[in-house]
Amino acid sequence: MENVDKQVEDKLKHFDDEKKEEILANFDHFKNYLGSKVELGEKMGLSEERLAQITEKVAGYLAKNEDPKNREEYLLQELWKVGSKEEQHMLAHMLLRMVKKDS
Repeated sequence: MENVDKQVEDKLKHFDDEKKEEILANFDHFKNYLGSKVELGEKMGLSEERLAQITEKVAGYLAKNEDPKNREEYLLQELWKVGSKEEQHMLAHMLLRMVKKDS
């Protein structure tokens, strides 16, 4: 699974700025994008726990490297910053459930 972590990190570092702006500009776009990636991960056989670990990595990257583009992203970033590792992990699970519900 380390290979998946490396792929996620590489993808985040080399993500097209225009595409990133399009995804982050609107919270519904962000949820749809995340939902499509979760669906892909499930088709690849990744467990919910593994998906949550990947979601944590993405959320940590966004919280550290991206300015929020809307109120929802601002709230998520603030929750992420004040959360313990355990709380961040639970927030990742909650994000997964949220995007699964919407798909």
